[in-house]
Amino acid sequence: MSFFEDLAAALDRDGIESRVHDETMFVPITADVEIQFVEIDPHLPAANVYIAAADVDEDDDEFEAVLVSVVFSVENAVQTVADHVATDQVVTVLRDLLEGTDERIGDLEFFQDRVNPQLVRAEVGENAELQVLVEVVDGVPCAEVQFVALTDSYDDMMDDAIGELWESDGDAELSDEDRIRLFEAIHAEVVDESEILDLGRFSDFDRLFEVLSLAADHAEDWESQLLPVDNDFDEPDVYDIFGADDHGEEDDEDDELDEGDEVELDDDLDDDGLDFETVDAMDFEDDDAPTGIDPDRAVDTEDEI
Repeated sequence: MSFFEDLAAALDRDGIESRVHDETMFVPITADVEIQFVEIDPHLPAANVYIAAADVDEDDDEFEAVLVSVVFSVENAVQTVADHVATDQVVTVLRDLLEGTDERIGDLEFFQDRVNPQLVRAEVGENAELQVLVEVVDGVPCAEVQFVALTDSYDDMMDDAIGELWESDGDAELSDEDRIRLFEAIHAEVVDESEILDLGRFSDFDRLFEVLSLAADHAEDWESQLLPVDNDFDEPDVYDIFGADDHGEEDDEDDELDEGDEVELDDDLDDDGLDFETVDAMDFEDDDAPTGIDPDRAVDTEDEI
């Protein structure tokens, strides 16, 4: 079987349609977009991958296919199709959110984050917002939803930030794009300090719109319950029942030597390297006396003589 025949069979097993004309295979992604595989070597095999508008006459002057990659196996080609299908689903969901095409989110007005185009937000409740991040995770398009209860000082903080950004002048003058990026960065910092309720990740986008509709209905209730958490806890008093914290006279007593205590030798040593005061403080067993003589068995010097 040829490369295109193998590829067509693999796509068919995944429920994806395809058609071949001359040296090009057409794989529709949506009603408006298709992938085109143009064979460049049937024996390797290898094919250029193009993204193009669907149902367009090749003789049309406005027709233009864009080269996006090259594949060298049936497996690579199938994965490429899957990636583009997932990406198109992400774009479709983002468009539905921004345009409010689903009646279940008709009361929500989403706007696109200027830093991350895959993140959209909508204001809900008194001072909160819904955030939806739509992306491809492990080849599967999905949406992660969060409910963010902004701090009470959010409006004041943002007003101050906007005033500083738009009043900058001189050598530090910022472009509108720079100001917008800084604005989004400040907003992200404020969100980090806010209370966040994770609503889950959804690969079923019909379920996603149901969750967003419910979240909009419960926004004020959630917002009132998400109270700030005070991390400044007073440490309880800990009482030392064993008196280990008592100081004073005991400190002075600790400086005195007890029997059996090891001491640090000083420079005032005798010829054998021992300080006599230190020796007096040390506890020796009878057999370990410095002289090696048992005092109880000592002989009077007169008797020795």
